[in-house]
Amino acid sequence: MVDDIKAHYPDAQIDWVVEEAYVNLVKLQSKVNKVIAYAQRRWRKSLGNKETRAEIKHFYRTLREEAYDFIFDTQGLLKTGVIMGMARKSVNGKKVGLANGTEGSGYEGVSRIFHDVSIPVDRRTHAVLRGRLVAAAALNYKVDTPASFGLQKLDLQPAWMPATPYIVFFHGTAGESKKWSRHNWIGTARDLQVTGWPILLPWGSEAEKREAEAMTEHMSNAVVLPKLSMQEATVLAQKAALVIGVDTGLVHIAAAYETPTIELYCDSPKWKTEGNWSDKIINLGDQGKPPSVAEVEIAFEKLLGKRK
Repeated sequence: MVDDIKAHYPDAQIDWVVEEAYVNLVKLQSKVNKVIAYAQRRWRKSLGNKETRAEIKHFYRTLREEAYDFIFDTQGLLKTGVIMGMARKSVNGKKVGLANGTEGSGYEGVSRIFHDVSIPVDRRTHAVLRGRLVAAAALNYKVDTPASFGLQKLDLQPAWMPATPYIVFFHGTAGESKKWSRHNWIGTARDLQVTGWPILLPWGSEAEKREAEAMTEHMSNAVVLPKLSMQEATVLAQKAALVIGVDTGLVHIAAAYETPTIELYCDSPKWKTEGNWSDKIINLGDQGKPPSVAEVEIAFEKLLGKRK
């Protein structure tokens, strides 16, 4: 959305409200003027605290410093609608959101009470395209180019990062059914020995760490990483020679950077989030149809070139 808007309106000033955990990620989009941190997940646990109430007041004042010509909510949730309701619009300003949800989304129809304009989208609209279409309809332009994300590259070199090219397995995900089996990861690691590159296994919970450790017992070329911050995980995805992972945010960050990426869909619909803006991204499997190790081998040979 940001890249689209700036392409058609170069002088546009764009501010973005985002959960505090993702502030550094949004700051990688250099065309965003101001990032406004929101901390609902933390605030709701301590609403009785004086410090929390002071933070909420500061957020409200910051949000209302500007009078916006357009205020967008492309999630269609009550909580995002409430933030839209708080934001201040200019005399002829408009608050624009989704008229309906897409298939399987958490869309909440009550969010429309905060809209001046509600934009309908097809029930099977890609998660990235959905937001682009809402902005395009409001600002009177067409979406006729592949998605571009405008993410700046991070110039970090953490101590755990190899000096040589490396491969990342993003194996962890909250949904058990979305996981690819341990046997498959081990088989793919064996196939990737031909590259001579190390495989790095990040994790986000103790259960994922244990799973990574169990896998490395059968992978001669794999290393379990230490606990990573969001910024470190982003640079891990950005600088990899190859990323293979299930349907998770970090895999989609790798795809946004156009890192050579193989996205594995095991129990989520591919049409919804697949990386479809670059030939450096290959999407395998689909809801209820996990890909095979052989399919992944063909994909990485295509991305990296056949190695002897």
